[in-house]
Amino acid sequence: MASPTSPKKSSLSKQNSTAGRPPQAVKFARRTSSGRVVSLSRDDDLDVSGDFSGQNDYINYTVMMPPTPDNQPNSDAKADGSGQYQATRFGTESGQVSRRGGQEDGGGNSGSKMERRMSVMKSNNKSMLLRSQTGDFDHNRWLFETKGKYGIGNAFWTPAEEDSYGPDVSMSDFMDKPWKPLTRKVKISPGVLSPYRLLIVIRLVVLAFFLAWRIRNPNQDAMWLWGISIVCEVWFAFSWVLDILPKLNPINRATDLAALRDKFESPSPSNPTGRSDLPGVDVFVSTADAEKEPPLVTANTMLSIMAAQYPVEKLSAYISDDGGAILTFEAMAEAVRFAEVWVPFCRKHNIEPRNPDSYFNTKTDPTKNKKRPDFVKDRRWIKREYDEFKVRINGLPETIRRRTDAYNSREESKEKRAAKEKNGGVLPPEGVNYTKATWMADGTHWPGTWLTPSADHAKGDHAGILQVMSKVPENDPVMGHPDEKRLDFTGIDIRLPMFAYVSREKRPGYDHNKKAGAMNAMVRASAILSNGPFILNLDCDHYLYNSQAIREGMCFMMDRGGDRVCYIQFPQRFEGVDPSDRYANHNTVFFDGNMRALDGLQGPVYVGTGCMFRRYALYGFNPPRANEYIGVVGQKKIPAAPVPPRSEEEADTEPLNSHPDLDLPRKFGNSTMFTDSIAVAEYEDKTEWGLRVGWIYGSVTEDVVTGYRMHNRGWRSIYCVTKRDAFRGTAPINLTDRLHQVLRWATGSVEIFFSRNNAFLATRRLKFLQRIAYMNVGIYPFTSVFLAVYCFLPALCLFTGKFIVGNLNTTFLVYLLVNSLTLILISLLEVKWSGVGLEDWWRNEQFWVIGGTSAHLVAVIQGLLKVVAGIEISFTLTSKSASEDEEDIYADLYVVKWTSLFILPLTIIVVNIVAIVIGFSRTIYSVIPQWGKLIGGVFFSFWVLAHMYPFMKGLMGRRGRVPTIIYVWAGLVSITVSLLWISLTPPDQLNSTSSGGIA
Repeated sequence: MASPTSPKKSSLSKQNSTAGRPPQAVKFARRTSSGRVVSLSRDDDLDVSGDFSGQNDYINYTVMMPPTPDNQPNSDAKADGSGQYQATRFGTESGQVSRRGGQEDGGGNSGSKMERRMSVMKSNNKSMLLRSQTGDFDHNRWLFETKGKYGIGNAFWTPAEEDSYGPDVSMSDFMDKPWKPLTRKVKISPGVLSPYRLLIVIRLVVLAFFLAWRIRNPNQDAMWLWGISIVCEVWFAFSWVLDILPKLNPINRATDLAALRDKFESPSPSNPTGRSDLPGVDVFVSTADAEKEPPLVTANTMLSIMAAQYPVEKLSAYISDDGGAILTFEAMAEAVRFAEVWVPFCRKHNIEPRNPDSYFNTKTDPTKNKKRPDFVKDRRWIKREYDEFKVRINGLPETIRRRTDAYNSREESKEKRAAKEKNGGVLPPEGVNYTKATWMADGTHWPGTWLTPSADHAKGDHAGILQVMSKVPENDPVMGHPDEKRLDFTGIDIRLPMFAYVSREKRPGYDHNKKAGAMNAMVRASAILSNGPFILNLDCDHYLYNSQAIREGMCFMMDRGGDRVCYIQFPQRFEGVDPSDRYANHNTVFFDGNMRALDGLQGPVYVGTGCMFRRYALYGFNPPRANEYIGVVGQKKIPAAPVPPRSEEEADTEPLNSHPDLDLPRKFGNSTMFTDSIAVAEYEDKTEWGLRVGWIYGSVTEDVVTGYRMHNRGWRSIYCVTKRDAFRGTAPINLTDRLHQVLRWATGSVEIFFSRNNAFLATRRLKFLQRIAYMNVGIYPFTSVFLAVYCFLPALCLFTGKFIVGNLNTTFLVYLLVNSLTLILISLLEVKWSGVGLEDWWRNEQFWVIGGTSAHLVAVIQGLLKVVAGIEISFTLTSKSASEDEEDIYADLYVVKWTSLFILPLTIIVVNIVAIVIGFSRTIYSVIPQWGKLIGGVFFSFWVLAHMYPFMKGLMGRRGRVPTIIYVWAGLVSITVSLLWISLTPPDQLNSTSSGGIA
């Protein structure tokens, strides 16, 4: 654990690096179960610049990180000693913090400082600002240690009227090459977009006239039916307007990777060696349950990240294990070991995708476009190594259990011998007590969650762990040799990015804020270890399908105008979804339609994964410049004036929309280094973490809220759709899991609606249509109330023999026809500009009804209970484990897991089927059959059942396994109920009290 405690001198700093690279100054120490820090160094001059002393040494010990200057942005942190900062990512001292936040042993030294820090500093030494230790341009250092404007992504900007970039630094220092645009907008064809907008206007007018006609023409025979239908239809029109207005300006974008390479990675007068000037990127992966999120899936994700085509020394990977599981920890260590051969293999043969499981399961010809004669031999060897790697991962639970049992048996024997010695050679009748711990490979207790939970070693109650698993890479490429681990890596860079395992401390009685809290812990840890100016956030099951994805995102960040971009959102693509996409898992209407449209406004919403952030924006700062939109619909744009700093009292009492700038956050915590917070559960108390800094707390959909806060400050975001999918993940194809996933999203939206993050309270920096989009995010679950009622209306019409209108006259039918035609044409044009398939669009419509009558309605109820009664909402993780049926990868699709979410949709289906039978029976036995009302009721009932078809199919299980008796009983029950209804309400009585027909 890292801790800013009292220093203990070390001679590691005496180690000199070769080839101008910084020394790998890392000291290893571990913390025993008693809290004592034990040095693992065999002498004071431990050299870790090469390989570690043992193959798996690094999996057994926690690396204690040294103290650094205060990482608070815009704070004037200074060195206590000489003021010089070594050009290393790690310092030379180690320290330890106690379980409860107190100091115990070890410490830091003011002479041991980090090069990369968030503190903004001025310097009169131009060479220090522009050159790294190797003599090349250091883009990261320039961004974060000057007030420069070069590039896009600076942590601090000088006033617009100033032309200088700091003392003795000017634009000419960075104009070695002419600027080329890195991105371009690809506009939608006017032949598609103009009719699309025109049809939206036409339908708005038609809807207004139709609703006005419906209100002026009530059904006197069934006022209650008419009233219910009117309320529902008005809400549906309002909901449609909220959904369609933000889609008025969709755009596409394209990147130029060649221009990015030419600008930042080719030789120039200021960069004669062509060393990459791209900024650093920290990749965050989160996991919380090793059972629902299998370590093999997570390991494949980490392998794809480490093999990404990005400068190795600029890339750092972090995994947050919120469960503190030793299984995940040791699986990651195995992944690093396998990465030593997998990553160079990918670089040598330009492998895509770089997730080994996905690569070896691809159906295409693996030799396509491969020209090296040793490819087939290398692939055969690496495939065998991967199979052995999988076996080792699969065997880890048993290995850990056996090791633990062996150590516990030894401890029990020791306790028994000691007890016998004290009791005259006789074992006490009450037996002996010993700790049933979980043991690491080095024979020490695992500080995280034990297999047999106990105090301080259970989920929600365990120590913090920070482990560097892959050492910091050399600044210069390290080329492999023939027979390098049995493969010829001659001329191939064999370095691995820095990889760290993080598990924050958890204590009972503290709200750890789920995923958002884990992400903020990684933000603080990475601020010390690498401090990359950009952060890529991925779920453990979302891997890099396109090894160039990070570069694609960087094109937008580093392009002109990119300084106002807070994050780049990539679309989510999924594997393992059934070919028919029964439950709309691909969600293409949202990712290819809604998100493209938002990109034409202020940017897409943040969806929780596949997103590249600007660290500066995550820290709660404002964009370098912003606009305010005033007027009824925000039609007038004016530059936003800076907001003066606020006092702490004002910050706590003023509402969110009063000061959109939110000042420069000052409440980062009182630690002199962020990694302190990993070991202290209460670190965030009385700070702005989760309030205005980092991922925002207070909602199960922390992603949407975090993105909203950035847009509310005036930032914009970009939607990056790449030709080759950037990332791919898994989705729950089982109906129950899918509904629970949708329930979590909808509940988060309800929480947003009842919070100060409601778009009604947004600042003037949020564009009008962007505000409408965020309003829809909070309002859409409430549509479920009206949708559920409307789905029962056809059945009620058939039960009573009445209809929502008095007569099916020409006016009603014309309005219905025009409304339907305009909606169909709008949908077809939307399919045209978004690229969504018609089948995908129809699946989306079906699941909108299924989710709306089940998960969304429950979400509204849960949200109201939380607001009114204060009942907290808890959710379980969506399982990301693959199907265990090797013969059918879609076996989970047919598994029926009963949940209360099935009750309402099942009721709607049964009621509508019975109503259709009753309607036919009544009409047939009537003296004067009213076929018009029957057709109207049956048509709308079939509309409901057609949307419910995937739900019915899911309940039936695998095709051919539904017993025939089910159909027989369903038919008998429907006929019996219909005859009983007719006997109780004879058709003649109904005919005497009702009238109408087709006018």
